[in-house]
Amino acid sequence: MQTYGNRINNVEVMPDDDRWLTTSNPFSGEVWARVPDSPAAVDAAVAAARQAFDHGPWPHMAGHERATIMRKLGALLTENAEHLGVLESRDNGKIIRETAAQAKGLQSYYDFFAGMADKIGGEVLPSPNANFLIYTEKVPKGVVGAIVPWNSPLMLLTWKLAPLLAAGCTVVVKPSDITPVTALLLADIAAQAGVPAGVINVVTGGVEVGSRLSSHKGLDKITFTGGGPTARHIATAAAQNLIPTVLELGGKSPQIVFADADKDAAVNGLLAGIFAAGGQTCVAGSRAYVHHSIYDEVVARLVKRANEIVMGNPAELATEMGPVASDAQRERILGMIEKAKAEGAVVEAGGCLDAELGGRFIRPTILSNVTNQTSIVQEEVFGPVLAIMKFTNDDDITALANDSEFGLAAGIWTKDIQRAHSLAKQLRVGTVWINTYRAVSYAVPFGGFKQSGYGKDNGLMAMEAFLETRTTWVELSGATRDPFVLG
Repeated sequence: MQTYGNRINNVEVMPDDDRWLTTSNPFSGEVWARVPDSPAAVDAAVAAARQAFDHGPWPHMAGHERATIMRKLGALLTENAEHLGVLESRDNGKIIRETAAQAKGLQSYYDFFAGMADKIGGEVLPSPNANFLIYTEKVPKGVVGAIVPWNSPLMLLTWKLAPLLAAGCTVVVKPSDITPVTALLLADIAAQAGVPAGVINVVTGGVEVGSRLSSHKGLDKITFTGGGPTARHIATAAAQNLIPTVLELGGKSPQIVFADADKDAAVNGLLAGIFAAGGQTCVAGSRAYVHHSIYDEVVARLVKRANEIVMGNPAELATEMGPVASDAQRERILGMIEKAKAEGAVVEAGGCLDAELGGRFIRPTILSNVTNQTSIVQEEVFGPVLAIMKFTNDDDITALANDSEFGLAAGIWTKDIQRAHSLAKQLRVGTVWINTYRAVSYAVPFGGFKQSGYGKDNGLMAMEAFLETRTTWVELSGATRDPFVLG
């Protein structure tokens, strides 16, 4: 059992009330670490972040100085990537080939936003007359509360940290209670890189800690990645203090395969979209619409490949899919599959626990004989479950794809570039992938429409969320004006 404290002011802080929560390995079930579960620590962390913002050097540094420290942070994360990948797999059960790759890719995000830190400017605006000079400045938003999920803890935390650090903000991070450890270690690495005390604070815990942070009056912004129900609580709490939020939420993303698609590429894309991360990703391509003329062939190929996916220890490179992250998630997924079957769905592959591994290992699942009215086609599963349907008329596919309360992403598979672009313009989603799927970049905005949230991570737009615009009027003529004298 390893014990980790909160990170406040670049110091490890143990809970005064001796309240702890434990984290277990989804593969072995071993309880391997404990972290604080102390709501009172939120107040100390917000106070530290406020002190660092109001009186510390970080917001007042020249942009190139912040950039130097951010680049060092990125380099140190790369040096520690292997260890961080191991810990992340131990926390959430994702395969090491994915967690290690994500850890190695973090540096590019800090480097990109470091490059923006010294390019934050304003503009001179036209004056109503010659008496004024009017200009704007972009200034850091202030103290940010960042609440991140368990499926890709380090990467999704970095999506928030890199732009807010570049902007000059300070932050209190609340990681998921399922995967708290790597956020704590990132804070240590940031301190080694030279990030001043109070700039990055991490407070672990459960629902009470999250509620305390999201309702805290000491924040200037909240950024959250996770599920819709939690987002509604956060947005409601933040609204009481008029604190703006960025919400990156779930999805029920369609993948559309036309008759002329490259079938090899499409099958690989469908598999990657739903099974590469065990379906535990917000952009999971969990509903597929395949043209009726190739439907049987595509389903047969998908089933064959799904049955061949190697499940096992996430720490072994040969493993292609690990367990789901928690017992609660396992029961939820299996319950949704049973409900779909009761509604008429046919299990083409999977639909159950792995016969040998059991535990939290749900076999890659493909369901046919479903429609847009089937519950599992409308509800986010967040697991390895693909609902596959056929379509006949190209004119109908837009309505089918848009028939969802979510609007995060979509995939289009076709060799007809006019069709691809025309359909992409009609889809009510934040990201459209054409003949690829699940590609992301530090330079490309990411976020959804409808119930998939609002605001963007990544790209230049992400920094705008952490900046304020201040306008200054300068009287140039030196004239004195009595407001009560006419003329």
